[in-house]
Amino acid sequence: MIRNVQLKIILIFGIIGIVIISSIGAFYGMSLKQISEAQNYTEIIQKQITNIKYITIIAVALYGVITILVGIFISKVIIKPITKLITEAPKIALNENTNKNIEAKRKNGVDELTNAFDIMTNELSENLNEVNRQKKQIETILLHMTDGVIAFDMDGSITHINPAATKLLKLTEKDNSFGAIFGKLNININLEKTVYLEDWTSLEQRATVEDKYLNIFFASFKDEKDIPSGIMAVVQDITEHVKLDNMRKEFVADVSHELKTPITSIMGYADTLIESEYDKDMQDKFLNVISSEARRMAKLVTDLLTLSRYDTNKVKKEIIEFDLGELVKSCQEKLQLEINKKSHDVECFVTANVPPVRADKDGIERVVLNILTNSIKYTPEKGIIKIYVGFVYNDAYIKVIDNGIGIPEEDLNRIFERFYRVDKARTRQMGGTGLGLSIAKEILDQNNSSINIKSKVGEGTEVVIRIPTK
Repeated sequence: MIRNVQLKIILIFGIIGIVIISSIGAFYGMSLKQISEAQNYTEIIQKQITNIKYITIIAVALYGVITILVGIFISKVIIKPITKLITEAPKIALNENTNKNIEAKRKNGVDELTNAFDIMTNELSENLNEVNRQKKQIETILLHMTDGVIAFDMDGSITHINPAATKLLKLTEKDNSFGAIFGKLNININLEKTVYLEDWTSLEQRATVEDKYLNIFFASFKDEKDIPSGIMAVVQDITEHVKLDNMRKEFVADVSHELKTPITSIMGYADTLIESEYDKDMQDKFLNVISSEARRMAKLVTDLLTLSRYDTNKVKKEIIEFDLGELVKSCQEKLQLEINKKSHDVECFVTANVPPVRADKDGIERVVLNILTNSIKYTPEKGIIKIYVGFVYNDAYIKVIDNGIGIPEEDLNRIFERFYRVDKARTRQMGGTGLGLSIAKEILDQNNSSINIKSKVGEGTEVVIRIPTK
């Protein structure tokens, strides 16, 4: 490439010289008029020689000036850049390598930064997903909790409430603040005192809403700076606990009363016999009373022990298959003497193809005897008692219908409570302990069976027992 440049320069200089000489020769050449005016040939030659000298001097001078100018131009435009390029080539190469290294490092740095951002983005996304998952989990738990939960801010406004709280407290749209809600319930509690003086104020309150007993627990919550930011109320329905506690109290009172009555009778008659002398008939009468009260007390204690064993699941049950129709007929035969005493018309009907049942035979027999005994006891003389044994769906059933004195409607939902009697005086007179139906219910529950009673005062009672078949 350099050689081509040199040849081009030489060619250009040659052309320039020819152009200069030709131009000067044309300028200084003799014209036709000068030649005609010359006197002889010698004069012409001399003039031509003189012209050539001028042409040569001028041509050489111009050529030299042009050569110098072209040389300076070539030196500045071509030679110096090439020399500089050759001199600085190693530096440029080094700088290029350095730049490449810097570019590579920059690229690696950018890649690392990009990877770091990607990792941070992924971790942030995972954290957000985890937060959202936990939030939805908490919302689901609060939504399906049976306990009510209400959160209030420091102004007493509701920040969160679940459906259970709205239902338990019977809240409306107007009940939208701490004061409105608990003022309606007549609960004397101050939000600020509860938040700031929780160690000196009661955090638990009792309330009654219609037929429900509620326990409300208050607790303050704090922000990330450990500054109180609100209060939370947890509402619990303790209606069943209150009822059970009341039943327990009634049970203790009833047991005490039921045991005290026969014991008092036994002690009174026994003391009378000891302190006085009576004839044979009077002694027999007193002894019969003592014996009757003792048996009643023994039956009561036996029933209590039976209930206790069922409550603690300590009853030895023998699950076997048996024919329910035969069991009912056997129970009827065992009670035939009582039936005959009151001249009852008792009939037992067993429908065909009743599958055998699988249950605790002794327990089921005790239930049937209790139901039949009640029908006989509370049906007037010459009454009618119908017994049906049949099969419906997957259950065998026993239906006992009588035309006895019946049970008031308001007492039907309590007849399975322990020691509950519709007519306490009459029941006690007939030898009842008030535990028979409670025991029957316990036995049937533990055999996956059920009992249902319908009754009308003065018209009679219908009892249906369902027992799963094999």
